[in-house]
Amino acid sequence: MEDFAIEAPRTKTIVAMMNGLKVSDKKILVVLPESNRNILLSARNLQNVKVIPAANLNTYDVMNASSVLIAEGAVNVINEMLA
Repeated sequence: MEDFAIEAPRTKTIVAMMNGLKVSDKKILVVLPESNRNILLSARNLQNVKVIPAANLNTYDVMNASSVLIAEGAVNVINEMLA
């Protein structure tokens, strides 16, 4: 998914994104290039959504999720960690 940002913490923004991607009924892991307070605050009330920065990505979180959404910028961070 493309990198995205929200200007203020709004849970309904995250819910709308999940509905648009048709993953709202699944356990979702959202991987961002860096920590984003607004996205974290927006998703914290959603039981099936976990948001982490790419630097904190681990096998357990990936295997525990039904869907993994990786922001474009996070791919670069992951590639740098693997190099």
